[in-house]
Amino acid sequence: MIEILVTLFILSVGLLGVAYLQFVGSFTNSESLSRSQSVLVAQQFTERLRSNAVFSIRGDGLVVDNDYFDSTLYNFANLSCPSGVLPYQCYCLTRPVAIPDCHNNVCSSAQIASFDAYEVSCAAVSSNPEIEISLSCEDNNLGDTQACSVGSKHIVMLRWPVENWQNINRTLNATCNVGKTTPYDCVSVDVTL
Repeated sequence: MIEILVTLFILSVGLLGVAYLQFVGSFTNSESLSRSQSVLVAQQFTERLRSNAVFSIRGDGLVVDNDYFDSTLYNFANLSCPSGVLPYQCYCLTRPVAIPDCHNNVCSSAQIASFDAYEVSCAAVSSNPEIEISLSCEDNNLGDTQACSVGSKHIVMLRWPVENWQNINRTLNATCNVGKTTPYDCVSVDVTL
């Protein structure tokens, strides 16, 4: 009888270890999915920037339309949806009327910027509804009218909230958490056109 109790105790400790590994594995799989999806979306967005860039009249090189740097175009900030509905279901299953259809129509540079911002926002939230996307620039010529002058660095960032678990604070990139009160993780891709 004692041998059976000892065996059951050892077996139960082993099963608890396996359950803990399953929990940790599912947690890290979720983080890996967010990171992998974010890298793909950031690369897709940099390719869109390159394909829609035009030659600058103020220098030898390419620039994108200033509208790409309008933060209200990203993360569906310029659209409305009933509360409680996931962003992908609300905005991405059918194109909202406010977003121009640049697949079937000729669009201006500003409309292409709006369309691209919408499509990359949909790609970002397809796997994690809390992902936020942004585009910024380290402009090397503040004296011209272009938001991002020729030769400047464009920064595509996707960030999402993360949870600390087991009272262990995660070491996170400070750039991901600018303006945030809760911890965020991020993927950032820099590109110079």
